[in-house]
Amino acid sequence: MLKQDTIVIVHLVNPTEKFWGVLQDLDSSGLVLRGLSVTSFDDWMFQVARNEHQALGLSTMFVPLFRVERIFLDEQIGEVESYRQRFQAQVGEPVERFIGILEPETEIPS
Repeated sequence: MLKQDTIVIVHLVNPTEKFWGVLQDLDSSGLVLRGLSVTSFDDWMFQVARNEHQALGLSTMFVPLFRVERIFLDEQIGEVESYRQRFQAQVGEPVERFIGILEPETEIPS
């Protein structure tokens, strides 16, 4: 279920942090995520929507498994939109295409 190029939200402990991004690797030592803090997501999304200079962006990080509390798929839950859906509504382009994990002519799964 959680495989490479899956968009996830990762909850970390010690210190408590939340990150959104693309899962690049997951094994018994930890995970590699290309993403950014959930608290920065809206600023990054609006920067992209306005086609501004990239002051914020995705970083690639390794997180040891002992810090990972939970990993969630970025998906709609009830009436609450996913971060992917919010990005597409604001920017007008799928986030997967913007971050390079989807070819330009490929359709986005719902």
